Amino acid sequence: MFFGHKKERRRQVNEIRCDWVNEDPLYIAYHDEEWGKPLYDDRKLFELLMLEGMQAGLSWYTVLKKREHFRKVFDEFDPVKIAEYDEVKITALLGDPGIIRNRLKINAIIRNAAVYLQIVQEEGGFADYLWSFTGGVPVINNWKSRAEVPITTSQSDQMSKALRKKGMKFVGSTICYAFMQASGMVDDHTRECFCRSKSQLSGS
Repeated sequence: MFFGHKKERRRQVNEIRCDWVNEDPLYIAYHDEEWGKPLYDDRKLFELLMLEGMQAGLSWYTVLKKREHFRKVFDEFDPVKIAEYDEVKITALLGDPGIIRNRLKINAIIRNAAVYLQIVQEEGGFADYLWSFTGGVPVINNWKSRAEVPITTSQSDQMSKALRKKGMKFVGSTICYAFMQASGMVDDHTRECFCRSKSQLSGS
């Protein structure tokens, strides 16, 4: 069992991946185990969308390295708790070097938590609502290289417009498309990547 585990780890280290992945094991694990995998959990989708908003103007790698601390100080991204944050909590967050200390982004998460609760009440679930922008199924793309991958699509435009209309902040189309990629609503693993979905392989 031990030797088999070592062999499996060695195999994955040597696999060809999307070229945006660096050599940090944290980033490799994120690419291999999370990015592009369909996600249907309401709260996890909320967390991911909020972290994508935190990424604005930065790199996802920067956010990923801080993700565990974000979870800790944002009550595991519980929208009910976040929606009740007051100025004392905001001040504490702004003084925390373990997160991205941007008042606009922090205020947006608090605002977005309240909108999340509204969407769940009106639409019956956050996941169903967000997945409706892809017809409830992943969009499987067939890109040769990262240069071909768009930063927005008509679907991310529609998601962004709808979320902003409901009152969410930091949900522009570029952020929404990155979120759709990360949550598996869109599969943008390139052709040579070993994570490319079976449906892509069968359709190539």
